[in-house]
Amino acid sequence: MKGVVVVIAALVTLGLAAFGITAAQKASVSSLPGVLVAHTASRDQGSGPRPARPAAVPVTDASAIAAAPAGSLPTRVAQNTAGPTMATASPPAAAPSASPPAAKPTCDKPGGMGLTRVVEIDTTGGPGFGFEHFKQYDFLREKEVVLTFDDGPWPENTPAVLRALADQCLKATFFEIGEHAIWHPEITKEVIAAGHTVGSHTWSHKDLAKNPYARDLERAKEEIDRGASAVHLAAGGPIAPFFRFPDLQHPPQMLSYLAERGIATFSTDIDSFDFKLHKPDAVVKSIMTKLEKRGKGIILMHDFQRSTAEAMPELLRLLKAGGYKVVHMVPRAPLVTLAQYDDMVMKQDKLSVTNARPTSSVVRTISE
Repeated sequence: MKGVVVVIAALVTLGLAAFGITAAQKASVSSLPGVLVAHTASRDQGSGPRPARPAAVPVTDASAIAAAPAGSLPTRVAQNTAGPTMATASPPAAAPSASPPAAKPTCDKPGGMGLTRVVEIDTTGGPGFGFEHFKQYDFLREKEVVLTFDDGPWPENTPAVLRALADQCLKATFFEIGEHAIWHPEITKEVIAAGHTVGSHTWSHKDLAKNPYARDLERAKEEIDRGASAVHLAAGGPIAPFFRFPDLQHPPQMLSYLAERGIATFSTDIDSFDFKLHKPDAVVKSIMTKLEKRGKGIILMHDFQRSTAEAMPELLRLLKAGGYKVVHMVPRAPLVTLAQYDDMVMKQDKLSVTNARPTSSVVRTISE
């Protein structure tokens, strides 16, 4: 009899343990914000080696989207495009997680456009965006645009762009030059404070496809990472692991390097060529003509250009009148800079560490 009792007790214990494990698994799965979907990557000519195997792409769970208010959750766009030698590579262990915005910003401006969506970019493996060079990720819907600006920050022009965007409750992505950010950190901080996304655009806007950078890969890497460290320092906090090559020149070795660093590359769908246009109406016409033909896309502009800054109110008015919607990109995790380039930038900027206040707060006209 004693033996029978022992056997029954053991069976009951095993049954309870199995029930507990099953319940825990169900609870764990139900609590996940997203699911993993197998994604077979295609390859654009010149955009890097074909993935060794389908990549797992996290996307926002459908039930979570259904339960949330329309547009309140960021859509996730993710990729792992590493070649065969990187197929098992993991993101940098030191990369902290970024908390995605809980909801799309509301617009308190009467008649303002407001954002239609916020999309979260997983930069693992260095994905490329913009159909001029990268054909793999088409995340925009018809009549959706992403506003991007290069070569800032720059006095007067960048603040004018920020005012125009604020008047319409819109957000954009700014690819800043490292030197410019160090010269005008107060403007970089203003961009961040306004809720825009800030990426980098090299240290001094050198074409990395030309010599000496084409033959000296370490020098090219320095141009990329020194610029990223400078923008990070100017921002005084996290920036996005988003990068745009000067002149949209994409050396394959540097694309591979960005993939190793977990930094996304951005080309464009609509190139305004505003650096060649010196009148605001010409900038507006260039963008709208190309956009009407294509129907959607990532728009490349330059907040360094005065004509672009002056064109923004009219451009945004026409976008709204044409039924276009603006999408804002945010990173899944912030950029992790490299210590050697952080130190390099800090040493160069050591003479200006006490010059962080904006000119307007230091110099005031009292008579003229």
